[in-house]
Amino acid sequence: MLDYALLSALAAVIRTGSFERASQQLNVTPSAISQRIKLLEERVGTVLVVRGQPCLATEVGQRLCQHVEQVALLESSMRQTLPGLQAETRPMTLRIAVNADSLATWFVQAMAQTKGFLFDLVLDDQDYSADWLRRGDVMAAVTSHGMPIQGCNCRPLGALRYIATASPGFIERWFPDGFGKESAIHAPSLIFNQKDRLQSMWLRQVFGAEIQPPLHWLPSSQAFVDAALAGLGWGMNPETLVREHLRTGQLVALNPQVHLEVPLFWQESRIVGQVMSDVTRAVLRTARAILKPVPSSPQA
Repeated sequence: MLDYALLSALAAVIRTGSFERASQQLNVTPSAISQRIKLLEERVGTVLVVRGQPCLATEVGQRLCQHVEQVALLESSMRQTLPGLQAETRPMTLRIAVNADSLATWFVQAMAQTKGFLFDLVLDDQDYSADWLRRGDVMAAVTSHGMPIQGCNCRPLGALRYIATASPGFIERWFPDGFGKESAIHAPSLIFNQKDRLQSMWLRQVFGAEIQPPLHWLPSSQAFVDAALAGLGWGMNPETLVREHLRTGQLVALNPQVHLEVPLFWQESRIVGQVMSDVTRAVLRTARAILKPVPSSPQA
């Protein structure tokens, strides 16, 4: 049987990063927090916290921490139907998987429209964020997967439009005779990480062939825009982030007729669907105001 006083101490240490801050959050001494963690580790039979600055969870520690948060959400859902239960005084933490470009363009606005929650965001590519939900590591996810994951609700959000952009100086240097297949092979491109397929998808859409240009690895949505502005390379940028730069001529679309639209969906666990109803409404409202309608057929 799990002792939730001990688990709460573990969750506080992991989320705050230190025994001192955890003790302040739970209104006990740091010694009491340390004793609770030690006792929990003895009962579980494994190390749960890697002591340091900050303190980090082991794999088992992270799983227990997530369990505590899921239980808190379930208890909150029960309070909505049993008002006689004592209300929770601390805001609940929602762990959500979201892709970096959604975070940079619209998701923060949705978060700001909710109250009573703290957010613990996991960043991953939209093609992989659903995996976090399948494993039970998050309560909800912004994902490109439109088929409901088992035990989850799935709602369309809209499509995030991407445009291949570069600075005028970059185009003058690498594409003096126009943007063609041969020049695209040699011109440096920007890539977010190993999961990022947008640049290769767009090149295949334009030329009908696989092209492997030289790559700059930049795991940041804003760095993508900054690198394009600086002439470091060309990349697929969300239209929302580069619209003004395109208008002023600081950036130029490599092929204005060809863009990518990535459909996005909101999937949340049905177990906590009622508790997250306000969050879900904010996410749907914000996304549908900013994103494009999901295309019914491939865009060219």
